[in-house]
Amino acid sequence: MDLIDRYLNAVAAQLPQDERADIVAELRDLILSRFEAKEEELGRALTEDEQEAILHEIGHPLVVAARYRKGPDSLVGPELFPYWLFAVKAGLLLMLAVQAVVLLINLISGPADAGQSISQAFHGFFNTGLALVGAATVVAALFEHYGVRPKWLTSWKVKDLGAFELADPAAWGATVGASAKARPWTAPGAKPKAWPGGEYLFSFLATGVFVLWWVGIIHFPGLMHLEFGGQDATVSGAPVWTTLYGAILFYAVAQMAIDLASLARPHAVRLRAAAEAAIAGAGLWLTWAVFEAGEWFTLSRGGETARIAGDWSLLDFDRLRALGEGTRDLAGVAASLSVIMTWVLALVAVSLVFKIAANLWRLVQPEARRAG
Repeated sequence: MDLIDRYLNAVAAQLPQDERADIVAELRDLILSRFEAKEEELGRALTEDEQEAILHEIGHPLVVAARYRKGPDSLVGPELFPYWLFAVKAGLLLMLAVQAVVLLINLISGPADAGQSISQAFHGFFNTGLALVGAATVVAALFEHYGVRPKWLTSWKVKDLGAFELADPAAWGATVGASAKARPWTAPGAKPKAWPGGEYLFSFLATGVFVLWWVGIIHFPGLMHLEFGGQDATVSGAPVWTTLYGAILFYAVAQMAIDLASLARPHAVRLRAAAEAAIAGAGLWLTWAVFEAGEWFTLSRGGETARIAGDWSLLDFDRLRALGEGTRDLAGVAASLSVIMTWVLALVAVSLVFKIAANLWRLVQPEARRAG
């Protein structure tokens, strides 16, 4: 295989299959014409190094393929970048505050384990921070690719801007004071241990925010509005969410109760494992019910509507790989979101199965029986 074929194969691997042949043929003609022009100038055939130099002038295969790619040239464009940066900054500061509170409690309750507590806090913040940055980037990249703009990005009101102060720690108010009182889980005369219930604090807070939103106490303006193609689209829920409203609320409140109990009795390992297995089973049933409904949301724009719906046929890796090749009209965006929603529900179900298995395993461990 000569240099041209190797070069074109590297470019072709980055291109959509339906456009690959035409683009490769165009590039081959360009390269051959450049080779011929250089050979006429030198009066002889080109050496391999000279051919390599011309291919370098044309560009790296990844760069050349990007010139033919449809859509944006960056994951997060200049319009969305300020919102992405705020979300990441505010999220990291909030996670840092939670980890700081947990670390403070750990240091007070277990001074002998200070090094371990600091290490756990660092790893906890690092892991959740990476997950936050990754999730924010994926969402922004999807918005960028499909030209989607949530309503709250374009139609905002000054009275709704208070949440943006989350990016400034000085606006959070006084920090929480701490006292070095004896902890109820420390037995008399026993070596103090770090508080193991801190890991449930963030789950309790996050689920609490969801419950407040679910029952309508707090609102996120523009959450159910999107903008793409220069027009607004409204997102409305399918009947399944009304049918399962009470069940979802009960599930979330029950999860908060488990987190709260874990905060109060962090060493009740067996009791918590049983509760976690039960609530994970309920979550698995809810996930299955939502999946089986087959229809989850509807996009509306003008007189046009498109359903976000799916079934088992969307759990296909070829469909997943083809997400970036979909059209950007209402039907195309709905089709892509249908694939994403289907895979999200599948991954949630798998994670819940593992959660059930892990907690059932904890139930049969000797340490769990003694602690519970």
